[in-house]
Order: sequence, then C-alpha cells, then structure tokens
Amino acid sequence: MARLAQTAGLTDVQQEILTTVRDFVNKEIIPHAQALEHGDEYPADIVEGMKEMGLFGLTIPEEFGGLGESLLTYALVVEQIARGWMSVSGVINTHFIVAHMIKQHGTDAQKAHYLPKMAAGEIRGSFSMSEPDLGSDVAAIKTRAKRDGDSYVIDGQKMWLTNGGTSNLTAVLVRTDEGADKPHKNLTAFLVDKPVGYGEVAPGLTIPGKIAKMGYKGVDTTEMVFTGYEIGADQVLGGVTGQGFAQMMDGVEVGRVNVAARACGISIRAFELAIEYAQQRKTFGKQIADHQAIAFKLAEMATKVEAAHLMMVNAARLKDSGQRNDVEAGMAKLIASEYCAEVTQEAFRIHGGYGYSKEYEIERLMREAPFLLIGEGTSEIQKTIISRGLLREYQSRG
Repeated sequence: MARLAQTAGLTDVQQEILTTVRDFVNKEIIPHAQALEHGDEYPADIVEGMKEMGLFGLTIPEEFGGLGESLLTYALVVEQIARGWMSVSGVINTHFIVAHMIKQHGTDAQKAHYLPKMAAGEIRGSFSMSEPDLGSDVAAIKTRAKRDGDSYVIDGQKMWLTNGGTSNLTAVLVRTDEGADKPHKNLTAFLVDKPVGYGEVAPGLTIPGKIAKMGYKGVDTTEMVFTGYEIGADQVLGGVTGQGFAQMMDGVEVGRVNVAARACGISIRAFELAIEYAQQRKTFGKQIADHQAIAFKLAEMATKVEAAHLMMVNAARLKDSGQRNDVEAGMAKLIASEYCAEVTQEAFRIHGGYGYSKEYEIERLMREAPFLLIGEGTSEIQKTIISRGLLREYQSRG
C-alpha cells in the first residue's frame, strides 16, 4: 500500500504545493522544532520562509494577490506543517480564519484594504471570541461596544488569542445594542488594527504578556483588554452590526477543519516516530516491532491516522463545494483530535522510558496533542453540533 494519509484526486498544482511544503517541513521545521519549543521561542525564520512561499495568501483570491487555492489544499498544507511542529500551523490558522471572514463577509473596501496585505504576510490576523468567564457559551459575551457618533467605544476583556501579540489585525466578537430577542443576534465582529507587541499597544487597548502553557509553545497566546477603546464604525465586518455570530461561526467551521488537519499532522508524526523506534529498539533478541503487542499497536495507530485523514478531507471538500458542512467538520474535528491523543499516547508507550525524556520528540507531542481536544470547541461541543445536525436530518415525521 501507499504511505498513510495520501489524498486521491489532487491536481498537479496541489501535488506541487504539497511536495514543496513537505520538503520545507523536513528541512526547516523538524530539525529546529525541539530547540525552539523548549525555549518557547517564536519561529521567526520559519514564518519568514512561509511568507516567501506565499502560504499566508494560499486561499486568498488571485485578484487580491493570493494563490486562490481551496480549503482542501490549505488543510493538507496545515497537516504537513503540524507534522513538523503544531505551533507553526497555529501561526497561520488564525490568519487564515480572519482572511476567510473578510473574503466572505467583508465590504468591498475592507477586502481591497486587507486582503492584498494579508496575502503578502504584511498583515497577519488573529481572532477573538472567548472571554475569561465564557467558555463555549459564545452568546453570553460581555465585552460591549457602544455607538458614539461615527465610532464605537469598546470595553471588556477577551481571552485565549492565538497570535495575540504578533498579529496586527484581530477580528473581535463583542456585544452591541441591537435590541434583538435572540442573544446571538446582538453580537458584532470588529476588525481591530493594532501594533505588534505587548502592554498598552494603543490608547485603551492592552495586550498583557504571553500566557504560560503546557504545550503549544513558541506561538503566543494572550488576553486582550479594552478600556474605552475607540474604533470607527467602518471597522464593523461587512458594515452591518448584529451579524458577528454568523460571521464568526463561518470562520470557526473552517477552523475546525484546520484543527482536524493539525491533529492528523501530529498523529502522522507520532506514528512515524513509533514505527521507526520499534524497528530500532531490540528486546529478547529481536526488534520490538516483531512482538505482537507492539505490532498490533502500530496497526491500530495506522488505521486511526487513515480514518481521521479521510474524514478531514471529506469535510474540506464539502466546504469547498459550497455545501453545509457543520456536521462533517464537527465529526472530523472530534475523531481527529481524539485519535490524535490516542495515537500519540501509544507512540509514547512504544518509546518506553525514553518517551519521558525531553531529548525525544514524542515528549513534545504528548504535550501538544491535548490542546486539540479543546481548540475550536471541545469534543463535547462537537457532539452537540453533530447530534443537532443528525436530529435535523432525521426528524421524526410521526
């Protein structure tokens, strides 16, 4: 059989992009990931390399200076990058979500202003829904924007911004006074331009220092605090208030495919490390891969990698076709993240005591995999989305 996680039906252009990215990962990411991750260092040189390759504009239309590629292409690129180091895929994930939101929902002026610079990597995006007391209940957002002439004044605190300090554009979901009867109809997305850095980066806007994390290091995760921050009404995404929830959910739906792709990438790498080690390590006079207990682990791991990859590809292709894919994206994210945790732990067990050493790559993957169980919605949230979709499709006629 072919190696795991191959994708049928790709164009020559897609194959060429993936070959280029795979080579970049093997030469520029994997050899440096351990040192950068242990030092919690931002991968500046790697990011510059991705910028030169045009990856920041991968899905931005050609008319705005991008490559105009599909979500499937992007997901497969993310899978390869996460295989090298998940944090690097995090650098472009939020950027891609914001670019998608502007492409799909922005005004003509917003598209013309932001997308060419985002394609070139000059503007790099982050997005913010969560708050300290919020969790998954997005409709309960407290951060508020009040109209003041031609501007709005924002007050509140946002949480868990990936690239919060290194991005210079953030799509922020806040509450506005729409008077709607449903809470989510009172939410609006703003495009917040800000300088890179920490502290009070603009009057009324503070980015506290990086949040210390168990894994997912290198990429910065921050809060965002608004204290009487003034922003023009022209920075409302799409120019219409009260549409922010739907706009953000569109972005998150795409993000769930991205997280599934990241989980697939980590799973692939964990499997690669495990099967290589299993053929090198010997016990009782033979390589441990020849022991049935280890061989069966490898078989189960490979099957999970393949299943997750296929579900991720299906969800991406559905979105590209213009069909609703909330259930499929939820399924892909659920299965890929859960299988990622399982495959990574089995690879850790195959390594034995060495898996606990920071000298071995699997130790890093063990700290990274759990993030995917909660990123872009927990497994429980995915099950809620999936079950609601199933009940919608299989509604009893009795």
